Amino acid sequence: MKYFATILLIAAFSLSISHANPPEGRKANNHLKSLYRMMQGRYNSEAQSKADTDFFNISLRMLPIWTERGYFLYVEQALADRQDKPYRVRVYKLVQRGFNEIVSEIYTLKDEKAWVGQWQNVNSFDQFTTDDLELKEGCEVVLTRMTPNRYEGRTTGTNCPSELRGAKYATTAVTITPKRMSSWDQGFDVYGKQVWGPVKGPYHFDKVGKP
Repeated sequence: MKYFATILLIAAFSLSISHANPPEGRKANNHLKSLYRMMQGRYNSEAQSKADTDFFNISLRMLPIWTERGYFLYVEQALADRQDKPYRVRVYKLVQRGFNEIVSEIYTLKDEKAWVGQWQNVNSFDQFTTDDLELKEGCEVVLTRMTPNRYEGRTTGTNCPSELRGAKYATTAVTITPKRMSSWDQGFDVYGKQVWGPVKGPYHFDKVGKP
């Protein structure tokens, strides 16, 4: 009798574990980790700038920070010949939403200058906390897993506010693969007329090394 009771107890425990961590959930978490690793790196748009002078050679760095707190990436973007003066400094946080969707939350920094160049010593980010971040409401990018090595996503409608050059809102469209990240950032005024950002298409950032 004790033998059968023990078997039933083990079976019930195993069933509870399988429900707590269903295969679909584990696969979704693996997608998140895969995208997180895929985005990390040092990029530039040098090839595109040589092929089309309407595009600048831009340097982009994305490196993991606060790995014990979640899936955070520190981001610096600058003209290639002015990397000490980035024009965009952000923190992205990747969050799983559904089986094939991952949301990239976008954060600005309360003291941006204190962060610039800290990628040279990743441990230096330990001096900062999430209290140093401000969420850009409505500017999150929803990424969909198209294939194991390709994610595509964009912001939602006109939800991301922008005041740059008379804009009312901004949009971002992104494609991510292991060796390239394409990003099309555009700003539009209250009438829907584009007032900043490339017109022809996205910037193509080729991965050229580690962050």
